[in-house]
Amino acid sequence: MWLKLFFLLLYFMVLFVLARFFEAVVWYETGLFATQLVDPVTLSFNKLKTILECRGLGYSGLAEKRDVRELVEKSGDLMQGELYSAIKNEKEQAESQSESSTTFSGEMHFYELVEDTKDGIWLVQVIAQDRDALLSKANWGKMVQKVSQFGIRTGTFNCSSDSRYCRKRGWMKSTLIMSVPQTYASKGKVMLKEYNGRRIETEHIFKWMTAHVASRIKTIRMSQQLVEEWHPSEKHPVKMFLFAKLAQPPAFFSALSVKFTGRIEFIFVDVQSWDNITSLEEIGVQQLPSYILKMPEGIYRYGNSIGEFISLQAMDTFLRSVQPEVNDLFVLSLVMVNLMAWLDLFITQGATIKRFVVLISTLGTYNSLLIISWLPILGFLQLPYLEGFYDYSLKLLRYADTTTIASWVRTDWTFYSSHPALFLSTYLAHGLLIDYFEKKRRCNNEEENPNNLEWLSSLWDWYTSYLVHPITSFHNFPNESDWDDDPNFLLERLAFPDLWLHPLIPIDYINNLPTWRFKCTQVCGPNSEENSGRDLDSNIQNTTGGQTQGLNSEHEEHGCGKERDCAADSCCHSEIGGDVPCMKREAQEQQADWSQWPSDMIHCTECVVCLENFETDCIVMGLPCAHVFHQQCIVVWLAGGQHCCPVCRGPSYKRKPVRSSGLDLLEQQE
Repeated sequence: MWLKLFFLLLYFMVLFVLARFFEAVVWYETGLFATQLVDPVTLSFNKLKTILECRGLGYSGLAEKRDVRELVEKSGDLMQGELYSAIKNEKEQAESQSESSTTFSGEMHFYELVEDTKDGIWLVQVIAQDRDALLSKANWGKMVQKVSQFGIRTGTFNCSSDSRYCRKRGWMKSTLIMSVPQTYASKGKVMLKEYNGRRIETEHIFKWMTAHVASRIKTIRMSQQLVEEWHPSEKHPVKMFLFAKLAQPPAFFSALSVKFTGRIEFIFVDVQSWDNITSLEEIGVQQLPSYILKMPEGIYRYGNSIGEFISLQAMDTFLRSVQPEVNDLFVLSLVMVNLMAWLDLFITQGATIKRFVVLISTLGTYNSLLIISWLPILGFLQLPYLEGFYDYSLKLLRYADTTTIASWVRTDWTFYSSHPALFLSTYLAHGLLIDYFEKKRRCNNEEENPNNLEWLSSLWDWYTSYLVHPITSFHNFPNESDWDDDPNFLLERLAFPDLWLHPLIPIDYINNLPTWRFKCTQVCGPNSEENSGRDLDSNIQNTTGGQTQGLNSEHEEHGCGKERDCAADSCCHSEIGGDVPCMKREAQEQQADWSQWPSDMIHCTECVVCLENFETDCIVMGLPCAHVFHQQCIVVWLAGGQHCCPVCRGPSYKRKPVRSSGLDLLEQQE
């Protein structure tokens, strides 16, 4: 997990550097930065109207360019980045020609989405039964596009689907209905406003909507009222002030007041009739218009840092970072966790199916842990004793989010959220680089990756073994009692009798069994060959001829015949008598190098599986019960389903208590 977090932080650093590179390219080509101010005098009439459309100011009665320009100047400074975004949004709306609009099926659907919504604005076109709509299809499409850029949702309610509810509401003719929260509380009352105007043009309907939305914003027209509202309040510690010479605030400012209901109080200060503005200078307002965020920690002038444009999206991002709610933090953590989980697709090496299986498993695990972690956090936030901690956390967050670095981060967030293709392509390129370096690292470690079929086969074997008969890991051996006294193993034997069914046990523990090479302390020389030859001759004289032939045939079967040279610890070549049979175990035990053996293993020189002696440099393997065998022999034995020792029948997947020495165990076995 820490590796994924490191890669994710590295990816964010790459995004930051890439955004600065794009800014440098734009400056090199145009000589302009996004934070540079634009003089409205140099703009055309169409561009000025585009700016007013994005800010939500009506210009239907303004026919001259000078009046439109003055209205733009009264609403706020115009930056190069805002102009670029406004022109881009206008082109996208002209190309799309389609916006999502909800079609209500009945009373409950309408109540759930419109009347029960406390932090949103709805515009609903009601079509009376056997009547035509108030707005035509083309005009309704223009209206949807116009209001959707301010976060206003739209829908259509046809009375033919629920005529009883229309009669209950008194909707006997086609009309327009707008729902706006009427109070400043987060769970305030929602009132439905009906359009009673005669003119059905888009501009007049939008002007009617903005007037009703602006009515819920507290408006100050006297300096005495400003002094009262400027003082900090316990109910609304954070306030957003707009000082401007306008008849009503812009539509984006009014729409934000609805989205941040209960968190931030929006106040519009109309100074167009003020003769003395010294009171504004006393509180820190140096120019008009000004957007000022009043916090307990001080004031913050919005628009002085990078990316702080006079638009809905830019101010919404700023206010969410300064005064977030729990849902905003949850969404941010959800995005971070899923970005980390998707890195498993590139970190995991091997078959393609393996990558996606690991990815699905990681996504499920991370999201489940995230939800489980948020449940106690939500419970703690509701405790009255933690209100001070909650306020202190918000204060630290406001200190951090009003810095220059935070403004850079918000700018990059806005840039990449408006260009999702660039974000996905850079994330894919970052993942492919991770996959390349991981593959190089795995190749240096000489790890073999199975193909899809091999991995699916191993996955099925593991799943069936774990599902039918789960066994604890090899590292968690019971060290307190022997397997004969272990009640768990006794229950396993009773549940799966060896006479008709063997338990399915994962064979991963075989890789953790100890292995080493069999070594000798000395090599047979001429003297040792003569001594061993005398001993063997005496043994041969005490046997019959048939017994000698049987011993020779057994010797040839174990690989010590004339056609094969025996190892020094198993057979010796005599200069006088030629090839002689293998030495006895007592002679071999004197030649074996027991210092190479683990201290808890029994000393032996013969594998009871194949009944052959250990040769020099052969690989042997020990079981938890301390018995030793050829590695190849015991692996075949265990992989065949016999998960026990061939000698003592002890379980090969459970560790036995450590004995005193291997010689004592050998004596006990003899």
